Amino acid sequence: MKRKQMLYLVLSGALCSAAWTQAESQRARVKDIASIEGIRDNQLVGYGLVVGLRGSGDSQQTVFPAQTLISALQKMGVTVPASGGTQSAQNMQIRNMAAVFVVATMPPFSRSGSKIDITVSSAGDARSLEGGVLLMTPLYGPDGQIYAQAQGALVLGGYTVAAAGNVRQLNHPTTARIPSGALVERAVPFELNQLKTVDVVLNDADFHTSERMAASINKALGSSRAKAIDSRQVEITPRPEEDRAALLDAIEAVEVDVSPRARVVVNERTGTVVIGGMVRLQPVSILHGGLVVNVVSEPMVSQPNPFGQGTTEVVNKTTVEAQDKPVNRIDLKQGATVEDLVQELQRTGAGARDVISILQAMKQAGALEADLEVL
Repeated sequence: MKRKQMLYLVLSGALCSAAWTQAESQRARVKDIASIEGIRDNQLVGYGLVVGLRGSGDSQQTVFPAQTLISALQKMGVTVPASGGTQSAQNMQIRNMAAVFVVATMPPFSRSGSKIDITVSSAGDARSLEGGVLLMTPLYGPDGQIYAQAQGALVLGGYTVAAAGNVRQLNHPTTARIPSGALVERAVPFELNQLKTVDVVLNDADFHTSERMAASINKALGSSRAKAIDSRQVEITPRPEEDRAALLDAIEAVEVDVSPRARVVVNERTGTVVIGGMVRLQPVSILHGGLVVNVVSEPMVSQPNPFGQGTTEVVNKTTVEAQDKPVNRIDLKQGATVEDLVQELQRTGAGARDVISILQAMKQAGALEADLEVL
């Protein structure tokens, strides 16, 4: 049984607001903290074949690659018997090809002929897509229409090598990318000049930021045409003949005073702690356990005395060691931040997971004035 090192923390004094005046005053452009409603990316997906692999493709147990190959060959005028004969579909060797799913994101205002990047992922039991070429694959939108065609040589960020039962793998060899691997065939209809209102949507909902954004946009436009609808949406009314593109250019360039939310993000799987600059602490005392107990069992051979009547047996020798480590005291003065707390904990030898546990306990006790997000 093990208990971690005991830590005693005393946070004294109240935090003064003057220490946070500079941190609270931050300016950001509208284009960096918000987006225009209706102007968005569109996700595409398709199913296709990768050929040219070196024996690392799908096995015969995967049925749909063979079915896809037969369908593609029939479209090209090559007939493959369904059964019987040495060239039947049941006897096809498809180790040099793999069935894949293709995904892409089409940016707004993409026109026919525009090129977009695609990601290719194996759908079967292929070991690697290294050296493969994607055959022409249609990419569909949510409405079932074809918006792009994908084709090209794959670029992998990893590899896998197997020989004599030994396998060496780097990264993920069954997912690849093709830069500019798809051509847009159909544009998503969107008429910018038909917008009756321009709605700016904040990435993070905040009433204070939305009100400040509306005021800054009105100041930049020289008229009261922007108003905050709620904590996330700001609505701007354009003039009847006003150029919408020029209006959006002026809006996105406006700088706004923002007040980011105090936030601490921790990842318990990796022991990562990310602390925002707006985090405040309240006076609190913390005790973190410090008793370490080690129980060691060693097998030993017990033999009887010469000419004795006993037998040789294996017995366990158990040793118990207990160590109570001294209490470490940490004093955080007035105006202390979570960063100061983390640095002091690291100085005393506390690990990242100790810091995470303490932050979670402080949040429950009301001593951590921030949103604590656990990934």
